[in-house]
Amino acid sequence: MAPEARRDELAASLDEVRRRIERACTAAGRDPGSVTLVAVTKTYPASDVELLAGLGVTDVGENKDQEAAAKAAAVTAVLRWHFVGQLQRNKAKSVVTYADVVESVDSTRLAGALATAAARLRERPLDVLVQVSIDGDPARGGAVADGGDPDRDLWRVAAAVEAAEGLRLGGVMAVAPRGWEPARAFAELAGLAARLRSEYPDAKDISAGMSGDLEQAVRHGATHVRIGTSLLGMRNTLR
Repeated sequence: MAPEARRDELAASLDEVRRRIERACTAAGRDPGSVTLVAVTKTYPASDVELLAGLGVTDVGENKDQEAAAKAAAVTAVLRWHFVGQLQRNKAKSVVTYADVVESVDSTRLAGALATAAARLRERPLDVLVQVSIDGDPARGGAVADGGDPDRDLWRVAAAVEAAEGLRLGGVMAVAPRGWEPARAFAELAGLAARLRSEYPDAKDISAGMSGDLEQAVRHGATHVRIGTSLLGMRNTLR
């Protein structure tokens, strides 16, 4: 697809996503400016990221280190890079060199690896969101509220992040579990987020909601929505 045509396509999609966010905020009695759009650009080229930046997008999300590192190096626009995928501890040294936010910290060991790498390789603290497993399924990523595994206990992970000199606890992130109504999932998350804020008042961010459920996420207090398909289209339709 020619760059001009792709820009027009992205501009139209971006306008619609922004309208959805505005409508959701209006319905929830919230200021649309209180919700940040994170454009999830995994599998899409760096040229799309540059086009989105030119259209006013400020935050970009990636979920694989190899792709994210290369893309962050290739993109010239100044953006806030969010790492949103499952992260292995041996990738911490790489991720801290380009990410501004890691949204998927779900264990005390991962928090420790990021803290060590951030202290050595960054001048500023790395913003961290604790990924929450809303349904407690151990097969998927996420820390569990009051769970049995100390390494993956939500409150222990949060405490580890807060105590680390190289990290800053920003809040929580979650994905609505399969089989759950998104509104129920995000209501659960909102309750956990409020509980976290009562102990750590600066941990105000709630990253929740994707292309199919952003409205329910905004209704329950999401400060960040992670949008891929509705913004960039289905990957196999691109040329």
